[in-house]
Parts: sequence; C-alpha cells; structure tokens
Amino acid sequence: MAIKLGLQIPNFSYGTGVAELFPTVIAQAEEAEAAGFDSVFLMDHLYQLPGLGAPEEPMLEAYTALGALANATQRVQLGTLVTGNTYRNPALLAKEITTLDVISQGRAILGIGTGWFELEHDSLGYEFGTFTDRFNKLHEALDIILPMLKGERVTVDGKHYQTKEAFANPRFRDHIPLMIGGSGEKKTIPLAAKHFDHLNIIAGFDELPRKVQVVKDACEKIGRDPATLETSVLAIALIDENITADMIPDDFKQQAVFGNPEQIADQIKTKVLDAGVDGVILSAATINGYKPGGVAAVGELLKPMLGL
Repeated sequence: MAIKLGLQIPNFSYGTGVAELFPTVIAQAEEAEAAGFDSVFLMDHLYQLPGLGAPEEPMLEAYTALGALANATQRVQLGTLVTGNTYRNPALLAKEITTLDVISQGRAILGIGTGWFELEHDSLGYEFGTFTDRFNKLHEALDIILPMLKGERVTVDGKHYQTKEAFANPRFRDHIPLMIGGSGEKKTIPLAAKHFDHLNIIAGFDELPRKVQVVKDACEKIGRDPATLETSVLAIALIDENITADMIPDDFKQQAVFGNPEQIADQIKTKVLDAGVDGVILSAATINGYKPGGVAAVGELLKPMLGL
C-alpha cells in the first residue's frame, strides 16, 4: 500500500493526566483512519525535541506505543518517522518490526535513519559520533535487518554489529515497506534508491524541486524506475485560522503549513505536490491540547489532490 497521506503524532503534551495520555493518542489515530489517511507515525525519540518542548515533556517509546495502536486501529499502516538506528541493536529492531507486522496483520512500515539528537544520545548512553560514523552504522545494520525481514538467517561480523545465524520468526509477510528519512545527495538519496520503497524528504519547501530531481537521477543511475521510489514530505501542520505567517519562527517557515484547513491544503498543493513530491505526512503538533476534527478536515481536502 502506498504512503501518500500520513499523520505523524509528534508530541504527547495534551494538558491531561497520564491516564488520559494514551487514549488521546488513540483518538488521533482513529480520526486519521476514519478520514482516509493511509498511515500513522510516531517519532522515535525518548526525550521531546527542541522546538516542540523541553526534554522533560512526555515522550512515549515508539514501538511499545505502536503495538498498542495496532490493536486500536484496523486499516492504517503504522511506523516511526523514523527509527533512530543508534538506539537499538539491528537484530532486535528486525524482531520489533516483524512483531508489529504480526500484531497489526501486515500494516507495519520500517522507517529508519541514522539518528541525530545528540542530547538524547549523551543523556541515555548511546554513542553519537560523527554523521559518517552513524551512516556507516546504518549501512551495516541494513545488512542484518533486510535479510531478516525476508526470513533469511544472517551472519555478520562487522565493525559495529555481529550476528550468528540471526533470524526473525514469526513473520506476517515477506516484504515490509521500507522508508528512509533525509535528503543528503551523496549518501542518503543513493541509499534510498538502492534499498528503499519510500523516501521521506527532509528539506525546506524551496529545496523540493531540486531534491525530486536528484532522486530521479539516483534511480536512473542504477537502472531503477524512479516511479518505484515513492517520496513524501513531513509538513508541520498548525491547524488554526488565527495563525499568521509572522507567527511562524524562521527555523520552521520552510517546513510549516498553517491556517484553516482550506489554506493548509492549498499550501501543501503549491509547496509540496506541485514540486513533484508524491505525498505528504502531516505533523500535527498539539501544543495546546488535542482538538478533534482539524486533521480530518485537512485530509478530506487533500485526498482528491492525491488521487485517494
């Protein structure tokens, strides 16, 4: 199933007690599913991110929460946008994603990236290193994860990871959709062209036409039909008719859409879809509490644009 219209749940600061926190997460996933969204994503972070809140604000561990969401939904695909490779042994991640696929009856997506939040690594004891270090770890992890997802036994004696006849059983299906996040033209996009089904392009709106062309070129260079590598953009959606452009921090202006549902849908069309990107994932921050209806309203307007 394609990933064309997704919802990312980026924060859990709802102004409620802990007992009401996960029911609010479920309500958002149910709203997206009822509105025709094809996927729901959580962030794979253990502390809240800068720009969304303080590190101490609520943050659920992604795969535990996704397992529960699998039982609370029936149709939407489920995954992280995206898994930080540095946080888990790759064989364990393969087991987690195949388990999620079994629980959800074939609705798991494996989103993965290098990991980037240095504070999280330093605080929790994960080695951070340079981007090159983390990219090399990701490359080696994929040598373990991808065969395990296919049902193969994997033996790897690498610099960072070692396995002996590692396997994942049970599995619901032979192929779980693979998503990578990023837009690096020398490493990430060529890796996406080689291994992945979907690239979530992390870039400003003004960069998107160029990035789409780089994706096409990378696919053609290795003889892959560019149409087989889906693309999407994560758009920060501030669904509030009282929000104006001057209220958006400069750091977010190239990734945020805002206003009433009609304004947001129009911005997504002109800034994302007209740039040649296949789909959009709305990151609907609920800083002042979850307000039902906004995500559904935007989704209803976007579906005709996306052919849904």
